[in-house]
Amino acid sequence: MDFELSDEQRAFVELAEGFARHELEPHAAAWDKDHHFPVDVLQHAGALGFCALYTPEAAGGLGLSRLDASLIFERLAMGCTSTTAFLTIHNMVTWMVASFGTSAVWSRFGEGLTCGQLLASYCLTEANAGSDAAALTTRAQRVGEHYQLTGSKMFISGAGSTQVLVVMARTGGTGARGISALVLDANSPGIEYGRAEHKMGWNSQPTRTVTFNQVKVPADQLLGQEGEGFLIAMKGLDGGRINIASCSLGTAQQALNKARQYMQERSQFGRKLAEFQALQFTLADMATELVAARQLVRFAASKLDGAHPDAGTYCAMAKRFATDVGFKVCDQALQLYGGYGYIKEYPLERYLRDTRVHRILEGTNEIMKLLIARRILAEGSGEL
Repeated sequence: MDFELSDEQRAFVELAEGFARHELEPHAAAWDKDHHFPVDVLQHAGALGFCALYTPEAAGGLGLSRLDASLIFERLAMGCTSTTAFLTIHNMVTWMVASFGTSAVWSRFGEGLTCGQLLASYCLTEANAGSDAAALTTRAQRVGEHYQLTGSKMFISGAGSTQVLVVMARTGGTGARGISALVLDANSPGIEYGRAEHKMGWNSQPTRTVTFNQVKVPADQLLGQEGEGFLIAMKGLDGGRINIASCSLGTAQQALNKARQYMQERSQFGRKLAEFQALQFTLADMATELVAARQLVRFAASKLDGAHPDAGTYCAMAKRFATDVGFKVCDQALQLYGGYGYIKEYPLERYLRDTRVHRILEGTNEIMKLLIARRILAEGSGEL
């Protein structure tokens, strides 16, 4: 078992670190303050391949593994958590369209998605179907050569500012087997966007409700077959959990880096903070838990790459642990900064706000525990 990165992985990591340092970190505070969606920077990320990391090479993507993508997202998040989180969503949509769309669909959307000229949103969550995604009620009814899409989605990242939507809608009966996936132009007639939500964090990307009022979607823009939408969504979520866990790791690492630097510069009672043993212990715990979370995320990513039968469980474990640890490390780093950590002149409060939602999205951490427990308790399940 080799825990060292390959030369190729190190090259991608260095590219991501440079992009984060020069293109993301200098502007992250302003984007957060102004609620600015940095389209030009996202398109630049696309030019470097960051909008199609694990999209197959045959479709124009980089064809990287989920482990490789995790390494890249972790480094990008050190520059701006919110913008990187949007990139993870865009990557998931691009992968879905490339993997399950027809050649006609890919001809229409593919090149724009891979290079970032077309940005994408993922529409799954509804007002009464959050954790219980199989209960969604948005409906797509087949009428001749079109589907007629009616319903509403909420908490949709990028909505109103993106050009492509992947929508999970009911084409059949109740439950998961009645759900299908459609890709469509975000400016199609009959689509309405609500106001931008006022959020605690993730302010560099807009979040809106999307309402579909008898929107006509060509039938060939179905992803996979009718009734396969929920399966596609779950496959996307396994990778999405690795992605958001990676964002937590990167943000927490940056918080730890900032706290370490501050402790070596700040003096109280005639001594550097770094000389106080109690604070040294705090720093040691932060680093240890972060390393443990990082290894679990990479282990889960490798299981997903290897199509392990328990990959979903490992992804749930990694998401639960890494997002909890990431938030805790950011909170402890802010505490080490004292009052300075609480003001917006320093990035610690933004790290805390941006990582808080990671424990909610891609399945709440309570749902992650439920998935893990079900696997453990399954009859004859054996050791993971």
